Amino acid sequence: MATALQTTDRLAEKHRSTLDQALDTIRTRAYWSPYPEHPKAYGADGSLDAAAGLAAHQALLNTRFELDQPGTDGWTGGETSPYGPSLGIEYPHADIDVLLPAMRAGTAAWRDAGAETRALVCLEILARISARTHEFAHAVMHTSGQAFMMAFQAGGPHAQDRGLEAVAYAYAEQTRTPVGRAGWSKPQGKRDPLELSKEFTPVGRGVALVIGCNTFPTWNGYPGLFASLATGNPVLVKPHPRAVLPLALTVRVAREVLAEAGFDPNLVALAVERPGEGIAKTLAVRPEIRIIDYTGSTEFGDWLEANARQAQVYTEKAGVNTVVVDSTDDYKGMLSNLAFSLSLYSGQMCTTPQNLLIPREGITTDQGPKSYDEVVADLAAAVGGLLGDDARANGLLGALVNPDVKARLEAAAGLGEVALASREVVNPEYPDAVVRTPVIVKLDGSKPDAQAAYFSECFGPVSFAVSVDSTDDALELLRRTVREKGAMTVGAYTTSAETERAVEEVCLEESAQLSLNLTGGVFVNQTAAFSDFHGSGGNPAANAALCDGAFVSNRFRVVEVRRQA
Repeated sequence: MATALQTTDRLAEKHRSTLDQALDTIRTRAYWSPYPEHPKAYGADGSLDAAAGLAAHQALLNTRFELDQPGTDGWTGGETSPYGPSLGIEYPHADIDVLLPAMRAGTAAWRDAGAETRALVCLEILARISARTHEFAHAVMHTSGQAFMMAFQAGGPHAQDRGLEAVAYAYAEQTRTPVGRAGWSKPQGKRDPLELSKEFTPVGRGVALVIGCNTFPTWNGYPGLFASLATGNPVLVKPHPRAVLPLALTVRVAREVLAEAGFDPNLVALAVERPGEGIAKTLAVRPEIRIIDYTGSTEFGDWLEANARQAQVYTEKAGVNTVVVDSTDDYKGMLSNLAFSLSLYSGQMCTTPQNLLIPREGITTDQGPKSYDEVVADLAAAVGGLLGDDARANGLLGALVNPDVKARLEAAAGLGEVALASREVVNPEYPDAVVRTPVIVKLDGSKPDAQAAYFSECFGPVSFAVSVDSTDDALELLRRTVREKGAMTVGAYTTSAETERAVEEVCLEESAQLSLNLTGGVFVNQTAAFSDFHGSGGNPAANAALCDGAFVSNRFRVVEVRRQA
């Protein structure tokens, strides 16, 4: 078995420069990624190219997914692709009373290895995942419903970026206090000084639980997984029952790397539930679980925060994302940017705009004044034009992830005047996929029945064009929305410096991430690791940000041992 020193030396040669660059980039907030975004970049240096990745994915179908982890008491599965086919994969079902003690057995050695070794092992895990990005892309596509290119990028390099970002923050926070022995001497005048030897060790809190989501299993799962592992905690991964495969693959890679590096592979394990078992609630209140990462509904996120009192709980829940439309000097660019933002992955992103607040008297643009009705009609035309070709529409929309999204989409048409009706798109490769274009519904912001609609999250390809009396009223509605319902993103379009300052002040006071006047190839619902914060942790949509120091610093404590010198 390799020693910690041997592991560090070997992995430092491969990954120390990457860690150093990540540490530098979280300080500069510049663009950087070590993981290629383009599918053609893979196939050399042992990575899987497109054909090999597809073959690897297909080889997993209709098999048992072996992990060789303790406590396996049976097998379970049942994933069906949003594109139609059943995956037919069975996963080990764990006896938690056996698995949790086994996970804790390797904690001391993992703790004693130190922050650098833990970070380097995490980077090796990410490197091996990166080499299999094509395989992971198919796993993400057929569990989330993302179109392949989005599954490849968001489920691959962008998720890996977020994992690496978490490792960098974890390393920085753990090394903020000098680790190892330090001499301490306090002068006592004529008497001999008081002298102590002090030793400081970062110590993880305990077993961390990652509760995976259906839509972005790797992108949302990796920050918590790697933040906890890098800070010395074993990690139990509980995937969403519809999206097990991407996280099961992740667990398998992590266990392989840990074992090769001389550590207990049970530091990372998988907990897959039987149909209807609902093990997340049971796990969340176990005394062994000391950290929880969760992405999903507000209802369950609130339950975790209220009931998992023994654990440090990090949640990303629902919010009502809002765009204020006041004025623009690039009307065409604004419409194009919004159309793409509303359409990407059928609006099934926690960052997709839902409410567009538009003064009922209209807005000023570089193409002259535009009434509320004109703005909404032009936006509907932009979305229709973007998605008019079915091949392009399939590439942008993907498939609806579950029947609940389809039901919300169909119900939305009855909430107000439909400015853009949703239409069915046929996917010739996957005829059973449920593919729908977005619906845009016009609502009068002053009417109570309309408020009930736009003041609640309607997850999926549903947007509300809300008429308001003025931009000032839009800002007050924005403030109330963020304060009471939360928002992962806020957007605004204005040519007025005064209005820009006003919307910025609302977002600063209510702790919401703001994007101003986006008209090009950057969209409000996309964030870049190492530079952009995903969520703020300061409004009801999420109690943490991906990723900052606060996201990692409370996953460990520094324990001091003092000795008489």
